[in-house]
Amino acid sequence: MRAAIQRTLLFTLAVALTGCEDTVHVDVPEATPRLVVEASINLPKEGLPEGQEIILTTSAPYYNNEVPAATGASVEITDSEGTVYTFIEDGDSGIYKNAELVPEPDQSYTLDIIYNNEHYRATETMKSVVEIEDIVQTKGGGFSGDDYDVKAYFTDPGDEENYYLFEFVPNINLIPNLQVYEDEFVQGNRIFAYYTDEDLKQGDEITIRVYGTTERFYNFMNILLEQSSSQGNPFQTQPATVRGNCVNLTDKDNFPFGYFRLSEVHEVVYTLQ
Repeated sequence: MRAAIQRTLLFTLAVALTGCEDTVHVDVPEATPRLVVEASINLPKEGLPEGQEIILTTSAPYYNNEVPAATGASVEITDSEGTVYTFIEDGDSGIYKNAELVPEPDQSYTLDIIYNNEHYRATETMKSVVEIEDIVQTKGGGFSGDDYDVKAYFTDPGDEENYYLFEFVPNINLIPNLQVYEDEFVQGNRIFAYYTDEDLKQGDEITIRVYGTTERFYNFMNILLEQSSSQGNPFQTQPATVRGNCVNLTDKDNFPFGYFRLSEVHEVVYTLQ
């Protein structure tokens, strides 16, 4: 992202030096809005969740400053034994809440959404996760040689395939960093997730979370992260639409965006020394 910003600044400077001051507004074709599903059901490694939320929005034209909420939907999650958990919308926010669902590892769950008279469905398995064991901090990275590097160590179980989502959230004005890992070549080993940013300084706090995920979510997120890291390159191939695990049972061509995920999560808050 930083490289894209730098390229943008260089382009802006070049335009300014040529004396061009006209604002160019590019006409972008507007597609029919689609449902966007943000359904991340998380179970803390220690304790119980305060409640679960599912956020429904719709896609919007490129120049829109707001994300439209998908209001008035019917939202339910059903476990493998047939127990139904109903999510109730908080006002007209598009945020649907349930305080009773406590997912169990390796159990299957089905999400059903009725929105604008169309039926959306996704099925996923709840995945457990190991604990973050140690945080190791070093200094001396980056171009300046003065950047902080943070490594979050964990031990991968050696008797099963595992997939991980790591989230690094600094308490300063930086975009959270997301990473995905698989254990194909590190089965049973002690390994680490790595994070650095040139704006980090002593005293900053970083919330580090690791989530257990399915292979399908790993593949989905891996493609999204690859596409986002290449944004800003004028010569790149246009990214393809990445579909999650949600389908439209009423109209298959009107597929939704987003993903239904259930994960155990372990969280550590670390302060840079």
